[in-house]
This record gives sequence, structure tokens and C-alpha cells, in this order.
Amino acid sequence: MKRDLYIDFAKGFATLSIIFIHTVFWSGQFYVPTELRVLSLLIDVPLFYALSGLTSGGNVEKTLYRLLKLQITFMIFVTLLFFLDYLFKVLGLNVFGLAWMQDFYSTFGSKYVPQSISDVPQWQNLGNWYLHQYTNADTFPVVMGSFWYLKVYFILTVFGVLIIRFFPKHINWFITLCFGLTFLFNVFPHYYPTGQVGYVAFYLGIFLMANKLKGKKIPNKIIPVLYGTLILILAFIFLTEGKELLMRMNKAKFPPKLLYVFWSSFSLVTLFVLYNRLKISKESIVTFIGKNAIFFYFAQGISSSLVYFIAVPLQDSMPWWVLMILIYLINVALAFAIAVALKKFDAWSWKILAFLRKKTASVS
Repeated sequence: MKRDLYIDFAKGFATLSIIFIHTVFWSGQFYVPTELRVLSLLIDVPLFYALSGLTSGGNVEKTLYRLLKLQITFMIFVTLLFFLDYLFKVLGLNVFGLAWMQDFYSTFGSKYVPQSISDVPQWQNLGNWYLHQYTNADTFPVVMGSFWYLKVYFILTVFGVLIIRFFPKHINWFITLCFGLTFLFNVFPHYYPTGQVGYVAFYLGIFLMANKLKGKKIPNKIIPVLYGTLILILAFIFLTEGKELLMRMNKAKFPPKLLYVFWSSFSLVTLFVLYNRLKISKESIVTFIGKNAIFFYFAQGISSSLVYFIAVPLQDSMPWWVLMILIYLINVALAFAIAVALKKFDAWSWKILAFLRKKTASVS
């Protein structure tokens, strides 16, 4: 079956958007206006869940195998991250000293200065990462700050494929349940559960809705209605609440509140409107990023941490928008180089695992 380059292009574009979000929300906290930071959330992680829904089927075995491979690739990456963080601390403490290390970590902000910096490896952190408890990686704080997406992806993909496989005639009911729970949790916030329930309810609804649209095209007459409804909601928010409510968008994202649900709907509608309309016939750097989105997602956490050491010293040296564009371009370039290196490291690690499996297999 011929690969749909529109899906790759959309993934690549969404990945570049994530890099932009993490540019303005992390190192950009020191100089980027709040209005632009809020605007950046228009194109965010809901697109990835929708794209997963568009490409998923009811093959449970294939999906679980794909998730197992992703889990192993994730474990390879966080193992590398663990040793990079540990070796940096050993080098820093023994060459530059504790005071220098504390000053180094203060670049990320006082919140991310470790209470204790030790050259003893914290193996429990690696175990926690394997099990998707994202304790902070001191040297690369953006990595674990962006990994909440991955845990939700694992959960909703398992639920999603089971629903598609065993309840194909009831998908609309599950979509109604997911969005109904999201609405209920927001209307009665004291019932909003902690943990992953709120995330999975909303994003599983997006996943299943996208799966229902797989291979279909939104009718032309519906498009103005969809965008018109969103614009009316935006106008209502401005008239009743002013822009102050929109300025709290990031807090509405964790976990997803109705404000963020509405805000992310602009990009979701655009994704579905262009699906089966916009034809991508040639490979490009954007489709390459989309094909390797997981490595770029890993890489941007490292690159978004590194650019702090460029952005913070330069924050008063030039107009904020010039610095933002400069840091974003540097971030993309770093993420690209790191992603290519991570892909090669992953392939090499899989060969090592295959060799070990072969050598340790019992002979019957």
C-alpha cells in the first residue's frame, strides 16, 4: 500500500510546531510575550493523537507489536539520556566544582536547580523512566517535561485499537462517552479526577473520531459551519471574559479543560479539512521529519534544553522577536542533528539486542 505523504507532512509540521512551543514556553519564558506563547498552542499534541487515529486499524497484534518496539526504543533513548546526565555531573563536580554546577542548573530557572548534585548514579531514576514515571533529568529538563504525551499515547492506543477491533459498531458511543466525560469534568471541576483519566478521555475521543474519518472527506458545505462555530466561540470568549482567560491557556492544557479543547479544535478542523484534499506527492524535509517523528520528539527535548544557554545570555541583546526566530532556527537545527544521531544509535542498539538474544537463546 502506497504511503500517504499527507500524513507524514502533517506529522512533520506538527513536530516543528512542538519545537516552536517548547522554544517559547521553556527558554522563551524569559523574553517571549505571553500572547505569542498562547498563540503557539493552536497547533499542539492533539494533532498527533488525531493522526494516530487516521492511521490505526483493528489489528490488535500489529498494534501491540508496534507499541512494544516503541517501548524498547524509548528505553534505549532514556538509557542514553541517563548516562549523558550522569557523566556530565561526574565531569562537572570533579572538574568545575559544586558551585559551578549549581550556577549551570540555575540557567533553567530556580525551579530546576537540583537540591543535591551527586556523582553517584541514581539508578532508581532510570527504572522510573522505563516505567513512565518521568522524574526530572537535571541536565535536560525539557525531555521529561514533554514526555507526558508518550504515556497517554500508550494508554489510548491500547484502548483505541481494542474498541476498533471488538466494538466497531459502537465507536460513536465511545466518542460520545469520551467527550461527555470531558464536558462533565469541566462543568463539575471538583469531580475532575487526578492522574491520566482526564487526558485519556479527551484524547481517546480525538483518536476515535479521527478513525471514523479515515479515508473520508469532510463535505464542502460543512467546512464554513465548523470554522464559523469556532470563530463565534472565540468572539464570545473575548466579549464575556476578555483576553485574560486566553492568557491562562497553558494551565487549561494540564489536564485538558474546555478552553484548551476549543483552542486546539482550530488545528484539528484544519487537519480533517485538508485530509484527502491536500495532495503531497513529493518527499521533503517536512515529510522526513514526519516519518521520523518519534526521534525528533526525543531530540527536541535535548535541543530545547541546550538552547537555554544561548537564549538566556542574549535576552537583553536584541529585540525579543529576533531572538525568538534565532533560537527557534537553532533549536530546529539541533533537533535535526540529534534526531539523525538518535536514529543511528537506535539502529545500532537494536543490532546489539538481536546479537545478545541470539547468543543467549537456549539450544533445544
